[in-house]
Amino acid sequence: MKLFTEIGRYLLMIKGMFSRPENMKMYWKEFMHQCSEIGFGSLGIVAIISVFIGAVSTIQTAYQLVTPLIPLSTIAQIVRDTVILEFAPTLVCIVLAGVVGSKIASELGNMRVSEQIDALEIMGINTKAYLVMPKIVASLVMIPLLVIFSMVLGILGGRMAGSAAGILSVTTFDKGLLQEFVPYNVFFALAKAYTFSFIISSVPAYYGYYVKGGALEIGQSSTKAVVTSCILLLFADYVLSALLL
Repeated sequence: MKLFTEIGRYLLMIKGMFSRPENMKMYWKEFMHQCSEIGFGSLGIVAIISVFIGAVSTIQTAYQLVTPLIPLSTIAQIVRDTVILEFAPTLVCIVLAGVVGSKIASELGNMRVSEQIDALEIMGINTKAYLVMPKIVASLVMIPLLVIFSMVLGILGGRMAGSAAGILSVTTFDKGLLQEFVPYNVFFALAKAYTFSFIISSVPAYYGYYVKGGALEIGQSSTKAVVTSCILLLFADYVLSALLL
């Protein structure tokens, strides 16, 4: 019964975000601030993870393809499709669920506990629209861009690792990248990125917005938000793969 109550409150929070903005300039300022926090704040960790994911994928793929019957350019094809289809959208978004999700939950939770949200509501401001909506919209804008950035860096990381380890030359890797490329894979990755970005922002926002208690409860809600987001990400990954592939 508690599960249905939680789902109902979550849906009501989403519904409450859609109202006419009282001051569009104020909303725009908050939106740009969240874009900076979510996008540029996560750029470093996304870059590091993506480069090493691509590098490890190249080395492990070369380790498994031991037969001389398979051309070396196949390694580049496997790395390309693996990074685009799974590693860039899914793994990066799971990391962002911890980085971005915990920040959103703790920020809103602190505002709720310190009664800042109550003060804004007394002033007649729709707090769901002013505090939650910019975070979700900023995530929908910035996280897919981070996923595209991760795709590029993952492939470049695999390219550098293949050349540095003497597995295959840069020319051979580039040749493999262009062979049998399916543009639909990029569309599928972006579909996952938009779905995941909504989960990463809305679920922690729900847990932070409705937190009760003090500092201990803020930490517990942040942990619960990250765990729930990761589970929903993996479930959505399976559903989207079954529907779109």
